[in-house]
Amino acid sequence: MPFLRTDVLNSYRATTFRTDPHLRLKSREEAVVFVNQSGFIFFWPAKDLLLPSLWKATAGDRPVPDAHDDPGHITWDWKDSLLSSRVWYYGRVIHNRNAMVCLCDLPYFYALSPNYGDPEQDVIEQYEAGQLTQEARWVFDALLREGPLDTIQLKRAAHLNSLESDGRFNRAINELQMQFRLLPIGIARVGAWRYAFIYELSHRHFPNLLEAARSISDSSAYQHILMRYLKMAGAARPQDIARLFRWHKQPLEQAIIHLAASGNLKNQVKLENQNDPWISLPELCTE
Repeated sequence: MPFLRTDVLNSYRATTFRTDPHLRLKSREEAVVFVNQSGFIFFWPAKDLLLPSLWKATAGDRPVPDAHDDPGHITWDWKDSLLSSRVWYYGRVIHNRNAMVCLCDLPYFYALSPNYGDPEQDVIEQYEAGQLTQEARWVFDALLREGPLDTIQLKRAAHLNSLESDGRFNRAINELQMQFRLLPIGIARVGAWRYAFIYELSHRHFPNLLEAARSISDSSAYQHILMRYLKMAGAARPQDIARLFRWHKQPLEQAIIHLAASGNLKNQVKLENQNDPWISLPELCTE
């Protein structure tokens, strides 16, 4: 059985996650490079979910403070200033958490989304089949009709601008983000806080995305995303990967079997002081 030492894994992640103090991010340009190298990262760290975050790579492995003047909050400025630049895809797309996805990996995520053909027709059909909420349909149709809208404008256009509609609106926004159907593309200085996202439909903001994803099969997408993840994490338990991406067990198992057979990963790895089997990059293991 392949064996993996804990210190080897931790050292590998200190580099790929940029938690080594010597590798901290110091500019938005470095942040873009980090996302491109990683493939996909969280904006904030998420408890019990193993994925690099922009916060930890910049501020270190420490809790996110409430104080707005903490130096680590420069990450917020980087994120906001790059929303319209198309240097990455930003939204609640991994485990309903805010994440940045490298544009080269974006088609593989899109291939696994509920977008099968024409996005506008997909929404109609899935709504009629009971696979999309009424509020999500209203929000999607409002953006389709009006173009990019800030949060306040979008609530009004979707007829969800009453106080009792706030929860329904937010759930609709999250639903559509998780399905790669809309994303924030800028900041509007409106509302009581003078801060609101501007939203747009994903297929209009990234018009080449549909064609790029069209030829990618589900199996290819699972394998690609899994390998990108392993190159970041070094090793992981399959059940933790399934939980992170909210994947079903069978396609993940098939991806692992295929990648193990081709020598891209090691399966049934014994991690030091752990009982559950892991999968790992071959170069980190000993036999």
